[in-house]
Amino acid sequence: MFAELLQNIREKKITVGIVGLGYVGLPLAREFLKAGFSVLGFDVDQTKVEMLARGESYLKHVDGDFIQRHVSDSKFLTTSDPEGLRDADAILICVPTPLGKHREPDLSYVLGSTREIANILRKGQVIVLESTTYPGTTGEEMLPILEEAGLKVGEDFFLGYSPEREDPGNKSFSTGTIPKVVSGITEKCLEVVKTLYDQVVETVPVSSVKVAESTKILENTYRAVNIALVNELKVVFGRMGIDIWEVIEAAKTKPFGFQAFYPGPGLGGHCIPIDPFYLTWKAREYGIHTRFIELAGEINTHIPYYVVEKTTTALNERGLSVKGAHVLVLGVAYKPDIDDYRESPAFTIMELLEQAGAVVDYHDPYIPKLRKTRKYAFRKTSKPLTPEVLRRVHCAIIVTDHSNMDYERVLQDVPVVVDTRNVLHDSTQEGIVKA
Repeated sequence: MFAELLQNIREKKITVGIVGLGYVGLPLAREFLKAGFSVLGFDVDQTKVEMLARGESYLKHVDGDFIQRHVSDSKFLTTSDPEGLRDADAILICVPTPLGKHREPDLSYVLGSTREIANILRKGQVIVLESTTYPGTTGEEMLPILEEAGLKVGEDFFLGYSPEREDPGNKSFSTGTIPKVVSGITEKCLEVVKTLYDQVVETVPVSSVKVAESTKILENTYRAVNIALVNELKVVFGRMGIDIWEVIEAAKTKPFGFQAFYPGPGLGGHCIPIDPFYLTWKAREYGIHTRFIELAGEINTHIPYYVVEKTTTALNERGLSVKGAHVLVLGVAYKPDIDDYRESPAFTIMELLEQAGAVVDYHDPYIPKLRKTRKYAFRKTSKPLTPEVLRRVHCAIIVTDHSNMDYERVLQDVPVVVDTRNVLHDSTQEGIVKA
């Protein structure tokens, strides 16, 4: 069975099932379709399933024509029925791993998916977790659930972990061009998982699933800590009258020993604001308090408050109160030129401003309407940057530096513009406040 499975993978004779068709799962499905595999997509969101079944894409960076072509030739099927996963030979789990309200890991999506798979698990199937999580999840949390079906890992079925490295909107790297770390519970599991991903991407095998789980945590903790450093320096240097952006540009001319990270209005995206806390939680099980990581989280969490403080001060200096002021947030996506607003600091900024009594609107060319998230329930639609809208605005805050934003029009009509992204560094116009 083992040899036959490997051969079927290499000959593209298997069906790849993908659980979770969001920003990780759908681009992954695209890569397996491009390689010639049949793909079965599963998602609990019936709207997504129906859109894909019609050949429509709901992600800006996944081409709808490509989806339509593979739906038409029946290479790409979608379902919201877990029973459908019986037909998948490989099942890749790409579901959210959020934090609870006390910053504890929420594995409900991962473990819920694992239980659904355990109900239909059969001999010869490959199960791979892609969701970011703490070391030990695959072997200590998932494996016991799957083995309840009476099958033995490494012989009857194969289990591994391969952390997603998706970066929406990155024009230099896509799912198929980013090397992929792969691991398995046993040596045979690793060989199966590596063979599967070898068909679509360059793989980097490691010795254990815990190493693979830790790799993703390290990657995003590294970024979170360094972003916290420049965010803190932004506040310190700002008080000294020093431009942090100019300091960074000068420092990065050093050809060794320095990598540029940039400050902003806070952390966004599903990875960097969340992943380090999966490690801090797990570390407590071993009696270790991860002070460095938690300090970085504290700094990054405070930055939206700093932005609102700078906004309030800027309004006060012009004889305006934040209470009753009309504030326009420019950009709610968590980074430029994408339609993804998971964990965006824009939501915290809007909430704080509304709590202070401001009237808050937003403009984002990629996000026409805000949907309810796990933490926020804003009922807002994107306002156009027309003179009629802008002349009612007392202050605009640049939260996301989209390349197609008409900043000149904003500067013409809005008296105060708070720039958190250094977009207006060349402008000499009055009313620009860096935050």
